[in-house]
Amino acid sequence: MRYLRMLTNSAIGGATAALYVTIVVLHLNPRYALSGVPGLVATLTLLYGLHVTAALYALMVVRQLVASEVISPGWISVRFLVWISSLVSVSGSVLMWVNLRGFGPVLDPSTVPRMTAGALALSLCAAVFMALALGHQWMGRHSSGAGAAALALALLLSLAVPLTLRGPGIGKARSMRWPQILNETAPAPGDGRVILLLFEGASLDIIAPAAAEGRLPHFARLLDAGASLHVATIRPTQPEAVWTAVATGNLPVKNGIRSAATYGPLGTQDALEVLPDFCFSHALVRFGLLREMMHTSGDLRALPLWTILGTQGVSVGIVNWAITQPARPVRGYLVTDQFERLHASSVDLDNAQGVWPRDAVAIAASAASRVAAEPGPGTAPRVDDMTRLLDKSCRADRVYEQVAIDMEHQYPSRFHAVRYTCLDAWGHYLLRYAMPGAFGDVSDEEMLKYGAALGTYYATADAVVGRAIATLKPGDLLLVASGFGMEPMGIGKRLLERTVGNPELSGTHERAPDGFLMAFGSAVQPGRHPRGSIVDLTPTILYYLGLPVGRNMDGYARTDMFDPGFAADRPITFIPSYQR
Repeated sequence: MRYLRMLTNSAIGGATAALYVTIVVLHLNPRYALSGVPGLVATLTLLYGLHVTAALYALMVVRQLVASEVISPGWISVRFLVWISSLVSVSGSVLMWVNLRGFGPVLDPSTVPRMTAGALALSLCAAVFMALALGHQWMGRHSSGAGAAALALALLLSLAVPLTLRGPGIGKARSMRWPQILNETAPAPGDGRVILLLFEGASLDIIAPAAAEGRLPHFARLLDAGASLHVATIRPTQPEAVWTAVATGNLPVKNGIRSAATYGPLGTQDALEVLPDFCFSHALVRFGLLREMMHTSGDLRALPLWTILGTQGVSVGIVNWAITQPARPVRGYLVTDQFERLHASSVDLDNAQGVWPRDAVAIAASAASRVAAEPGPGTAPRVDDMTRLLDKSCRADRVYEQVAIDMEHQYPSRFHAVRYTCLDAWGHYLLRYAMPGAFGDVSDEEMLKYGAALGTYYATADAVVGRAIATLKPGDLLLVASGFGMEPMGIGKRLLERTVGNPELSGTHERAPDGFLMAFGSAVQPGRHPRGSIVDLTPTILYYLGLPVGRNMDGYARTDMFDPGFAADRPITFIPSYQR
């Protein structure tokens, strides 16, 4: 019976912990309606409540086994609960502070002070719990009645005050009005092209030494004769949110894409836009406790670069950019990030809206079929059971590159962008062999087998850069960008991945490692430049093409990357906004 009473106290602690996580989630998602809180609490309790209950119960049992005095708690024991409340409230306040620090730059301006006040309130309550625990320890049973009342009041305030400070929410965002793209619009002046290559998960810290050693000659040419800089990314560092920020020049609070998807808790139609960091929240999706609903192009709340350019008479060619499905009309062509998957699954591409213009579906499908018929890379490095999945990502890159080549022949563009994902896919599994010192448990046999593997994929990216350089003409600009880098996964996350059956994972971008931007062309000022941001790309491209930059954009035109003579002849101009 003693151990059963210990379980009830542990369950109270677990439920409280789940409620604290709920408060953090609500602050991070100010558009989530309070009517959906019961479903959210139920969802979070199934993960955090049960696991925290089990952890607290295990601590109590260990304490009973090693202590000289065996305690027989009541069904609701103040003596136990004051210490449990101290532990979970401190954990809750720390979770709130670290998420505020991590997500602060991309939160709505009205959300930051509310979340700051909520974190302060929870921290004060944690201090009160600690004082109650110490007071109860000093006064013993004589304080049970007053201590119980104080504990209940502190628990109530620790939940009610942060929730009140969060408020009812800021309401749902309004849908964006997309402009009509008119082909009869006069073309923008000038004939210089911009080619943008996006390499997901690439790191300048890996490229620079490899280029210096002669293993990446085309990247070396960009570093020697072009401009380069690190760029800060955003959190959560997920491709969908990052590339949307790049495309719009706006942070997620303005562009509407805050993470890879939206997430529906149990028993409610409301959805969360972002999940908290540092609490394994994506396990909720992995275990099926949250419904994952992928974003579509209709979710954007800011105009992407290709739409802006189309309204200004600039022809575009966009291939495999994140969150472009379904394809919307552009001045030129657009092949969505879902096209290759749809083609491989034999979906009716004419009705899948994966290509614009619609009559270009046959061109894209023909290019994809030719690549699909090619033999696989028999000499590619292998990582056991992960090979098939990762090689699929690399084959998709080849599909998109060939599609881009064929589409460009039919629909020549002044702005041409292609995204490559293979490097990121392999980086998650091969980083430990590229940076063995950061892990400490890489054997000589593994290094012999996989030590050069990641370099192979960087060499593939280098070849892509080389082909792009070969197409450049005077006045053209080549931009090579990575929206986020890759870094070694922390020991805690590695242990978790081993637990859930992914022991091979070693690279991560969850802590927002820098991406990079390289520029190459006759107007570029060579050298390393000060750190920028991913939202600087769109303003910089607009500037280079002679178009005004939107004042409502969060990024800046990096005029310092260009030759002083070019910058002097082309002063930066502004427009209040491209949106109507």
